[in-house]
Amino acid sequence: MPIKIPDSLPANEILKAENIFVMTESRAVHQDIRPLHVLILNLMPKKIETETQLLRKLSNTPLQIEVDLLRIDDHVSKNTPKAHIDTFYQDFEHVKDKYYDGFIITGAPLGKVPFEQVSYWDTLVKIINWSRDHVTSTMFLCWAVQAALNVFYDIPKMTLPEKLSGVYLHNTSKIHEPLIRGFDDIFWAPHSRYAAFDIDVIKERTDLTILASSPEVGVYLAVSPDSKQVYVTGHSEYDAETLNNEYIRDVKAGLNPKIPVNYFTNDDPNTTPHSTWQSHGFLLFSNWLNYYVYQNTPYNQVLNK
Repeated sequence: MPIKIPDSLPANEILKAENIFVMTESRAVHQDIRPLHVLILNLMPKKIETETQLLRKLSNTPLQIEVDLLRIDDHVSKNTPKAHIDTFYQDFEHVKDKYYDGFIITGAPLGKVPFEQVSYWDTLVKIINWSRDHVTSTMFLCWAVQAALNVFYDIPKMTLPEKLSGVYLHNTSKIHEPLIRGFDDIFWAPHSRYAAFDIDVIKERTDLTILASSPEVGVYLAVSPDSKQVYVTGHSEYDAETLNNEYIRDVKAGLNPKIPVNYFTNDDPNTTPHSTWQSHGFLLFSNWLNYYVYQNTPYNQVLNK
């Protein structure tokens, strides 16, 4: 089944070229079925790139998905045309009275910024709390995990001494949990963050079930007892080139970054990187949509109540 997006969204043509079944709004009006309503709060600078990555991952199920894009403020982006944001994104005031089946909050390049210094922190706290009663299941990615742990469990911001960047091996646990159904015992996933997610802290200070982790990255995947919150500390949505682009950006900025681990052939940044995590990424998002969103959401739930 297709993923439903606005006719003129840039991701439309990109996904069609990859033979991903995309249904435009004009065609969807003739479909007499109940699509899943998914909201995406996109905090990443390159919004079009992140939209496309997430829509690609959401497309790999037999479910029809209808996506709304949310912005947190009217800040002018240096990396995304204002016309794009004004056309495709909604403010929180326009969605706060709606109910969604699924919600994704992306990461943000705020790894070293204290929460109280984030310009939109108060609004984000409001949105995270809103998700408890207005969303069947919310997926937090990377920095958003850190934010949600602070809001829900009062865990302070924990920062690594240097950036964690590369593709890492993880071990699964609780193998009968639906979210990791079909996962290998050991799998690869990319990370790009300063945030620390200590296994002992998560075990001692939350009621979350840890589903995947590693000694190098700490907790990678965790879920609340009612499956209403899913925490993914890495970037399984990333394309093969994303870590490379971030590395080049940091080099040009004079940050002297370390070469992302387990990414370039022979750790040579002049080589072309290849993805080793796409199958895991597709499975993670499809399991979330199927078991935590579709199986749990009321069929008669509508956006407005």
